[in-house]
Amino acid sequence: MTTQAEKAQTLARLHAAPEILRVVNVWDAVSARTVAALPETRAIATAGHSIAATFGYPDGQIPLETMLDMVGRIVEAVGDLPVSTDLDAGYGDPGETVRRAIGKGVVGANVEDRLVPLAEAVANVEAIIAAGAAEGVPFVLNARTDAFVRAGKRPLEESIADAIERGRAYLSAGADLVFVPGILNADITRQLVEGIGERKISVIGLPGALSAREYEALGVARISYGPMTQRVALTALQDVAAELYADGVIPASTRALN
Repeated sequence: MTTQAEKAQTLARLHAAPEILRVVNVWDAVSARTVAALPETRAIATAGHSIAATFGYPDGQIPLETMLDMVGRIVEAVGDLPVSTDLDAGYGDPGETVRRAIGKGVVGANVEDRLVPLAEAVANVEAIIAAGAAEGVPFVLNARTDAFVRAGKRPLEESIADAIERGRAYLSAGADLVFVPGILNADITRQLVEGIGERKISVIGLPGALSAREYEALGVARISYGPMTQRVALTALQDVAAELYADGVIPASTRALN
């Protein structure tokens, strides 16, 4: 059986590999098992937005206990695969939150900076890394900067510079990657990779963004899909419900995945 420390080391190696790490986000045990069953799956990432929606909460407002309970179920469902989880902004105490997540079997996480002052954000990164060390797990932090998603009306050049400054600081404080959500075109991505480092950037796959292969060619380490995967599943559910209301039938191609 793979130890938690070994899972963390595996996740770090996947980030450093020449191939971009594609993680398809999950939100409960059955979605996790469904993704884990694919031979291409190397690691699992949870989507905090999707888990919150599962329990009827807006994004970022789910209680930590509820979130961690589901994360623990996901870890149990996927066996030896490393699991990275979305911990929002750390629930007021990033170090303690990560310690508790490690107790559920998690080996990595996204934690948002929400553009708090840089010194405070760096201290949060340091607390997370220290929590992992104290638990004997080389915790893999995908440190998220909201330099784009919370940019407001500031010029694009300022957001790029802010993301680079924050990214470098987070890496120096022990983060493994810098997660920069937003629709990043090739030029923006190239500037971020040049400023932060090759294989040190994590992005999100959104409608209108580049493909995983295109991001890989630009030096990006990881791509995830956040709440998009749950939206695809819910779209399929609503579509088949409409067909059934119209006297349709369950498609013969339906697989018994639950």
